Order: sequence, then C-alpha cells, then structure tokens
Amino acid sequence: MNLLLAPPVFDDLLRLLRAWRLWLSGALLGGLLGLGVYALFPPEYRARATVMVDFNVEQSWTELPDREVFYYLDREARKLVELAWSDETLRAVAAQTGVEMTLLRSGTLTLSQPSDGGWHFYADSADPVLAARLAAGWAQAFTATAARSADEFTPYLVITPTQIENLPVERAVSRGTYALAGAGLLTAFFAISVLFFPAFRAFV
Repeated sequence: MNLLLAPPVFDDLLRLLRAWRLWLSGALLGGLLGLGVYALFPPEYRARATVMVDFNVEQSWTELPDREVFYYLDREARKLVELAWSDETLRAVAAQTGVEMTLLRSGTLTLSQPSDGGWHFYADSADPVLAARLAAGWAQAFTATAARSADEFTPYLVITPTQIENLPVERAVSRGTYALAGAGLLTAFFAISVLFFPAFRAFV
C-alpha cells in the first residue's frame, strides 16, 4: 500500500513538468472523449428571447436622492423577477405550450437580466422548436402580466419585447466546452496518477 500511494518527491514534480508527451496525450485523448460524450449524450437545445426593461432613471432622478437610486433600481428589478416567476405568468406559458408549471420551474426556464436593459428569457428542451416556443411564450407572458400590474411599479417603467420571433436556438453547452472539459479532466487524472502511483511514473 505504501508503494502504491508513495508520495511524490521533488524529482517527480520536475519530471512531471517536463513530460510534455503526457500533457499532450491527456489533452488529445480527453478532448476526443469529451466529443464522444457530446455525440452520444448531447445537451438540450436552448432558445433565448429578449425583453427591454427601461426604468427611465433619468426621469425619476429628480424625485430621488442619488444614494437612493441604487435601492430604487434593485427594488423594482426584484419585483419584476418575482413577476416573471409568478403563477400568473407561468400559467400562461403552460397553457400556450402544454408544458406543466412544475417542469417550467425545475430548470426548463432560466432568467438572466441586468437591473436596467435587456432581460433574457432562456428555455431548454430536447426539441428546438419547443425551446423557441417556451422562450417566446415566457417573454410575452411576462410583458402581458407586467402591463396588467403596471400600478405596482414606477410610472416611468417601460417594458418592450425586442426579440420574440426567429429566436436563436443552440445547444445549451457547446461541443468545445465538452472537449475542453474532457481534456482538462484526463490531463489532471494523468498528473495525479503519475505523482501518487509509482507504477505510472514509467510513462513519464
């Protein structure tokens, strides 16, 4: 057991740093393995719709002290986030697409937004057409719900869908990410094996 897990010494570290063949082999083989996993188990498709949210800070600036503008934007943005995930909004998406609300909340939908600017509504699905329908439906439902709840927000708020047709749809994780992850993991495995398992040091 002691021989199997013999701790590395300084010479082992130097040898490992000079082992360019090991690094190259790990990167190439790992990259190929990553591509193989991608081909066998591809990630779902992801569609993105965009809604422009403008708080018109310049109009409210005269009513708020400078130190309160940040809190004002944060409060209004959090209210809109809650609205995006509300039962009313997701119920409309479910009715339009046939996907249950529980699935919509369990990772199918993802919201990414700044406090003021373009809010991106993402939807993942094994079917690219359904992914696009989900993203567009969510953006439209959010806009409609916000319009019905206008009295709960600042009067300067303007919400406008800017991209709900011909949405970009691509894999949620790129092929390159799989290849890079495979290369990194296998290279790290080779390095750990050489450092802690003497039997592998013959390959360096």
